Amino acid sequence: MDYNTLPPNVDSLVAILQKLRAPDGCPWDREQTMETLARCMTEELAEYLDALASADPAAMCDELGDLLMNVVFQAVVAEEKGDFALKDVLQNLNSKLIRRHAHIFGDEHAENAADVVEIWEKIKAREKDHQSRKSLMDGIPAELSGLNQAEKIQKRAAKVHFDWTNTSDIVAKLEEEIAEFKQALAEGDEDHADEELGDILFAVANLTRFRKRKTAEELLRAANRKFMTRFRYIEQELQKRNILPETAGIELMESLWQEAKHL
Repeated sequence: MDYNTLPPNVDSLVAILQKLRAPDGCPWDREQTMETLARCMTEELAEYLDALASADPAAMCDELGDLLMNVVFQAVVAEEKGDFALKDVLQNLNSKLIRRHAHIFGDEHAENAADVVEIWEKIKAREKDHQSRKSLMDGIPAELSGLNQAEKIQKRAAKVHFDWTNTSDIVAKLEEEIAEFKQALAEGDEDHADEELGDILFAVANLTRFRKRKTAEELLRAANRKFMTRFRYIEQELQKRNILPETAGIELMESLWQEAKHL
C-alpha cells in the first residue's frame, strides 16, 4: 500500500496508525497505551489553545490535526484490546447528537439557546449514566483543572438555586476569605492559611462563573500571557544594558515592569 496516496479522511488515518502499531511499525508508537496517549492529548489540546489565542489559522489547523490523531489513536488501541472501535465511537456520538437535539430531530421546540439547554438537561437526566447519580456533585471529572472543576461544581449547585444573587455579594465573600487568610498568617497557622487560599481561589472561580463572560481558566491564561509579555520586555531591556536578570535588582526590574505596562 502506498500511504502517500491515501485520501485525506479518517479511514486513511486509521490505516496509517495501524501500520505504525504493526510489528514492523514504529517502536515508539507500538509502546503507547491509552494512558500515555492521554498525556499527549492534554499537551496537544494546550498547543491548540495557544494557537487559538494567537489567532494563527495555520497553527490551529496543524494542532487540530494532532488532536484528532490522538483521539483516533485512542480508538485504534482500544480496538486492539477488543474494547471498542472508532466506528463505535462515531455511532455513539451520532446517536447522542440526534437524541439530545430533539428540537431538530424530534418533537421538542426551542426558541433560543436557553430552551436548548433546558431540553438538553432533560434528555441527559433520562440517560442511564445520569440516572445512577445520587448527587448533583456526581459525574464531575476528577481530571479537570482545579478552576474548571470549581466552576462546574458551582454550576451544578446553581441548578437548584444554591447560588449568589449579585456580583457584589461574591466580592464581599472574596474579601471575607482574604481576611481569614490574613488572620491565619498572623496566627502562624500554615495549614489553615493553605485552606483559606483554596477558598479564595474557589471564590474567584465563582465570581468569574457568575459574571458569565469568560471562564476562570481563560482569564488566568490571559493574565499568564500578559505577565510573560511584560517579563520578556524586562529581559530585552536588561540585555540592551548588558545586565543579567539575576543581578539587576528588584528596583530596576520593577521600573522596567512599569514601562512594559504602558506599551
